[in-house]
Amino acid sequence: MTNLQPYDIDAIRAQFPALKAGSAHFDGPGGTQIPQPVMDAMVDALSDPLCNRGTMTAGERNAEAIVVEARRALADFLGADPVGIVFGRSSTQLLYDFSRTLAKTWRPGDEVVVTRLDHEANIRPWVQAAEAAGAAVRWADFDPATGELTPDHIREVLSERTRLVAVTAASNLIGTRPDIPAISELAHGAGALLHVDAAQLSAHARVDLDALGADSLSCSAYKFLGPHLGVLAARPELLERLSPDKLLASTDTVPERFELGILPYGVLAGVRATVDFWAGLSGLRPADATRGERLTAAMAAVEEHEDRLRLRLERGLAALDAVTVHSRASLRAPTLLLTFRGHDPREVHRHLAGHGVDTGVGTFYSADAARHLGLGEEGGVRVGLAPYTSEEDVERLLECLAAFPGLEAGAGRPLAGHL
Repeated sequence: MTNLQPYDIDAIRAQFPALKAGSAHFDGPGGTQIPQPVMDAMVDALSDPLCNRGTMTAGERNAEAIVVEARRALADFLGADPVGIVFGRSSTQLLYDFSRTLAKTWRPGDEVVVTRLDHEANIRPWVQAAEAAGAAVRWADFDPATGELTPDHIREVLSERTRLVAVTAASNLIGTRPDIPAISELAHGAGALLHVDAAQLSAHARVDLDALGADSLSCSAYKFLGPHLGVLAARPELLERLSPDKLLASTDTVPERFELGILPYGVLAGVRATVDFWAGLSGLRPADATRGERLTAAMAAVEEHEDRLRLRLERGLAALDAVTVHSRASLRAPTLLLTFRGHDPREVHRHLAGHGVDTGVGTFYSADAARHLGLGEEGGVRVGLAPYTSEEDVERLLECLAAFPGLEAGAGRPLAGHL
């Protein structure tokens, strides 16, 4: 794509065919819209000869190039080594495979730490793997009043028997961004590995394996403007120590020994194009900066854009008397969970959808977090910003909420001091 001067929101939105349908999309936490260059890359890849990876035929060479380029792109995107990039159907599938493999090294009496803030994909695989190995599970809570999960919450459940700490980089329910580097220091100080769920952070801020201090992290490309594909990024030396279940005829090379079957070449071509699309948002030319440098600049521009819109949205929500915003952490991604005094969130969700404002409703595979917030099974309406969200989208959402009977603007209530 042509590099865009940040932050030309109209030029960015023009790259997304789905936006032409007219809806205001706040459903990004569940899956973002896809830009045209990503679709084009997938079509181009599938239009050329393809076969199993190799070096002899055009089809073999095309497949090999697609895989190599996709690994390099995701390594740049996640601050990782290409040798540590593992592809799978979804992050949930990868975490089930990875947790079962790691659990082979655990013994009865060992401990695994998970948090009540996390998406279930970063909880249940670890819990079930621990149970199968005879290891204990220890739960780290978060403060329901502020939404904060602090290093102290993790410290309280660490011990010399802790083998792994699993924590989110950004809550998919309320946006909380824990201090991952500080948690990493605690986990490693206890002799444990740290796995980070970066699925929600990856669409809003620079993700870097080393900067986070993680041993492994997972995400899904469809959460950051790409096609459906799961990604596990891990330190190569960790993958080298592990023995996943695989076919006898499958290669024992890392990272391929963690990938089951033939990879989806068209999807991988789309993922590579997705990373290049992000780099293009920097406005920098490839001749002037590395892809990693362009990604850092692009993410900074996206964060500034989304933070400005988030603050406008939160100010507008504070003026609506019957609306409670549960996203209150001092550092948070632009993912807001709303409930409504006297109203079922499903009614509000239906009202918004009827006016072309796309949100989500429920607990979004974060039932533990929703219960800890006292929300029960209904959860709330989730509103997420994305790189293509415009000021007009935000105003449209606020107007639609204010038009819902019982949510009229009034004196309002400030949101927990973070506006």
